[in-house]
Amino acid sequence: MSSATARSDRRISPVFLGIAAVTAVSGWAVWTDFAEQPGFATFLFVTAAWVVSLCLHEYAHARTALHSGDISIGAKGYLTLNPLLYTHALLSIVLPVLFVIMGGIGLPGGAVFIERGRIRGRWRHSLISAAGPLTNVLFALVCTAPFWLDALDGVPVAFRYALGFLALLQVTAAILNSVPVPGLDGYGVIEPWLSHRVRRAVEPVAPFGLIAVFALLWVPEVNEAFFDAVDALLRSLGVSEFETYCGLDAYRFWQTQNPVCAMNG
Repeated sequence: MSSATARSDRRISPVFLGIAAVTAVSGWAVWTDFAEQPGFATFLFVTAAWVVSLCLHEYAHARTALHSGDISIGAKGYLTLNPLLYTHALLSIVLPVLFVIMGGIGLPGGAVFIERGRIRGRWRHSLISAAGPLTNVLFALVCTAPFWLDALDGVPVAFRYALGFLALLQVTAAILNSVPVPGLDGYGVIEPWLSHRVRRAVEPVAPFGLIAVFALLWVPEVNEAFFDAVDALLRSLGVSEFETYCGLDAYRFWQTQNPVCAMNG
């Protein structure tokens, strides 16, 4: 592969740059209260930032795979951060965005295609799978930094709410994707260490792992326990349940806004 081709394989996609630009402009609109409809600006900011995090999640998988031995990654375009080139654009981008809109939950997406046969060593396989959720963890730390650093002076309330809700999405995505269920990254971390017999037995049900996890979240007891854990983790990072709730309330601008959030804003 020529150096020119390698550079083109890793040049940041205009699609990703456009999404990042929407994030920046809408974030500015939320911060300055410039928009006539701040709820719509919050919707754009959180949605665009969420898509950016999804792209970075997949990029982390791809970049780690490249350094682990899968040199085909570049030719597939995964290093350009273009979400349209993912193996399942529907699963990677569209469904996660729809679930944010419908349920206010960070549904992990999938995926970039990695030629696992090119990679040697169980630790490398595990690290490739872990790279995605770790990106969500890093994104969550960035979103919550003003809270746990006690640096909220001067941060507009509307922007604080939006950051709180975005942090909730990152935490839920990191937790859900770390569950050791076939089809999720958590299973990918442990799969190299399982026997061949177990892996063969699990392989047919892998496509349904994410569906099973999501179905479990519809069970009230499971849903309550899950979000109690998420809220506790966010509180440890300085983000209150009230802030994440008001962030979700502002995000759903098409619904009647909670007056309590409006009064505090």
